[in-house]
Amino acid sequence: MTPVCLITPPSVFLLDERVFMNIGVLKVAAALEARGRPVEMLDLSGVANFEEAVTDHARTSEARHFGITATTPQMPAATKIARAIRAARPDARIILGGPHATLVNAARKYEARENVIGRAAKALVRLHEEFDVVVAGDGEDAIEAAIDEDVLFIVDADDPKSKMYLTSKRLTELPLPARHLVDVDSYHYSIEGHSATSLIAQLGCPYGCGFCAGRDSPFLRRIRTRTTQSIVDELVALHTQYGFTGFMFYDDELNVNKDVVGLMNAIADVQRALATEWRLRGFIKSELFTSEQAEAMHRAGFRWILVGFESGSDRILTNINKRATKEENTRCVEIAHHHGLKVKALMSVGHPGESLSTCADTQDWLLDVRPDDFDVTIITPYPGSPYYDRARPIGDGHWVYEFNDDRLYQVEIDYTETADYYKGDPDGGYTSYVYTDKLTREDLVRVRDGVERHVREELKIPFNPGAPAVQYEHSMGQSGGLPSSILRASKNLPTVKRSLSVVR
Repeated sequence: MTPVCLITPPSVFLLDERVFMNIGVLKVAAALEARGRPVEMLDLSGVANFEEAVTDHARTSEARHFGITATTPQMPAATKIARAIRAARPDARIILGGPHATLVNAARKYEARENVIGRAAKALVRLHEEFDVVVAGDGEDAIEAAIDEDVLFIVDADDPKSKMYLTSKRLTELPLPARHLVDVDSYHYSIEGHSATSLIAQLGCPYGCGFCAGRDSPFLRRIRTRTTQSIVDELVALHTQYGFTGFMFYDDELNVNKDVVGLMNAIADVQRALATEWRLRGFIKSELFTSEQAEAMHRAGFRWILVGFESGSDRILTNINKRATKEENTRCVEIAHHHGLKVKALMSVGHPGESLSTCADTQDWLLDVRPDDFDVTIITPYPGSPYYDRARPIGDGHWVYEFNDDRLYQVEIDYTETADYYKGDPDGGYTSYVYTDKLTREDLVRVRDGVERHVREELKIPFNPGAPAVQYEHSMGQSGGLPSSILRASKNLPTVKRSLSVVR
């Protein structure tokens, strides 16, 4: 079989790109390898001159199929990567998968069902101009269909009736992510001084928050869980193979799993059996959080939880459809602190009805509950979110989403060209593409900056300085291949030269 080249684009909007490796694309790689297909992995996280790296590799690669995964804010980089491949290899078949492709397709299907004028159909046409195939939904089995030369433009695995849609049983049976295809040592993350990495224990969130993408996508809306044993087995494998004693659970909310206490108990048991001690971190849903969960999580090694509280205003929480009140959010912080768990509060501004008063409510709430860390971001309506899908055009490229008597206005964006990020590097300068009746785009940037600065000063929470990008060096008079921290290949491929250097 000819190899498939899978590519992780850079995320230039992040403070530090070499924190978490992309688990989703590594799951796709593992599924390909399990079928006997060789894989080249081009990991461009944190690579400043990534287009040069792509061009050099595409010219010498044995692959004809190049699969790029991308979130919405990664799309400008993904588009540049596709163009670089096309220029270097006109015969290449370029596949786009990941969250953005899935969300645009879900939004397009919503428009078709509701017979409404929207932006998703136009966005899908733009993708067709840059990519040969789009994979929506789970990619582990859909990648084989995307490689098929006769396939149409869209491979839709975001349909529970599709055999490519992962059931909980299939999710459990899949091989572990192919972490051997990336330079694990080049990623740096720690939890309470423990060398750490990330994993995914379950998929999906059933809630309907207006800002959250994927609310009409089964891939992102329906919960699919792995067995407790399979999760524990992955933790043990990561500990024994790489020496990790810290683990970040990158699930939407751990406690939507009704057996979360049982999972925590199993994790605690395996640590006793291994005579080790781990430190864990993950996301939880505030109104579902209980003392029993907190106690079990601390026993398993959790010392941090992350919670999307979003706002300190009950009016905004209602407009978001958050299904949690300010009182419930306060109780969540109190439970966590009582059981020795630190809390990172994830907050956002720019929702329907946002005003100086509601932003002040958010600031006051943070100062009152005193989280151990927090961030404040400007909301962005991604395709597949109610804010995006249910907005209507009002002319001049502007749209409006309405909830009761409150409105959120949006500037139309071509996401293949513009990186509009929800969470990223504020020092790079946030740009707001939303505004409300009470706050302009410029107001939202100013208010966000002010809340962040004031709360950090009052609570004495330092800023994260991040890390600089690396530079791919191709001009050293040496040919062939990429450095090991950028390119890894399956062992059954011909040897890949790795004579070039990475300068940090």
